[in-house]
Amino acid sequence: MQLADLGERASSGESITRTEALGVLTTEDADILAVVAAAAQPRFAFYGNRVRVNFLVNLKSGLCPEDCFYCSQRLGSDAEILKYSWLSKEQAVATAKAGISAGARRVCLVASGTRPSNREVGKIRDITEAIKGDHPGVEICACAGFLTDTQADALAESGVDAYNHNLNTASEHYANICTTHTYDDRVDTVTKTKASGLSPCSGFIAGMGETPEQLVDLAFALRDLGADSIPVNFLLPFDGTPLKGTNNLTPHDCLRILAMVRLVNPRSEVRLAAGRELHLRSMQVLGLHIANSLFLGDYLTSEGQPGQADLDMIADAGMVLEGSPAPEPTGKPTTVPIRRRGAGTAISPNS
Repeated sequence: MQLADLGERASSGESITRTEALGVLTTEDADILAVVAAAAQPRFAFYGNRVRVNFLVNLKSGLCPEDCFYCSQRLGSDAEILKYSWLSKEQAVATAKAGISAGARRVCLVASGTRPSNREVGKIRDITEAIKGDHPGVEICACAGFLTDTQADALAESGVDAYNHNLNTASEHYANICTTHTYDDRVDTVTKTKASGLSPCSGFIAGMGETPEQLVDLAFALRDLGADSIPVNFLLPFDGTPLKGTNNLTPHDCLRILAMVRLVNPRSEVRLAAGRELHLRSMQVLGLHIANSLFLGDYLTSEGQPGQADLDMIADAGMVLEGSPAPEPTGKPTTVPIRRRGAGTAISPNS
């Protein structure tokens, strides 16, 4: 298998085969730079040196009746996280604007739970309208669990651009990470969001005991569902959850997984998501040569690296924020509003 040939084919928009995808995941560590170089070909062919910055707003934290084994917000979780029911519109908009001022082009409005009520769909609509009233060029991605056809249509009509609903793991492995709903339930919601005109955003969490073959199945399932953006998460093994202490990924494993997803889905937005700091560590910047998108700052119930560190990493890689002029040279102190754990406030990155 010639890795450079895979990259060249993917640069024309052609997916690699399942056999080739498995081969990428089983390459030797000595070949990791060749793996990154192959995946960088379609990344730069379709996205140039631009990086899309996404910013999470946690509208409702904890209190979820689902039992997803990886999740700190799950039913019965003992994880020490903030728990609250729905931020006010004013709080949500203020938090979103902090991310936008730091360069975010997409705001992700996330609420824990099985599915939203129609009233909660209305709350997402009101927040979306308030954000877009001041920032019409910013995209809104909602994430609130399973949807009915009517709810998906209502979100699309309200100005929401995308809907996130991750597959999380392969169909064959799903019963090992959740018992309160099925893989097919998740596929159903991704299908409904696409049918409503919302851009489908769907990804997964690596490091939950899945096999390389199952990771390949996931990448092809996302391709077949037409996922426009694919968040690639690496397991954060929260205390208080069944997967506490699980940590079987190396930085090279993470790069191989990202590369395989990119080569199977060459035109999709591939996003560095939760766990990148823990698992990629000093090799995060290589991930940016595969992924064209990341979350800035913190996640739903865990802290990411400081927002300024993310922006410096992007600039040091010779890349620019999507929709922004080229950055100033690094080394100049800057104050950037970032979100800390929970609802968050705007603070200096050095606080």
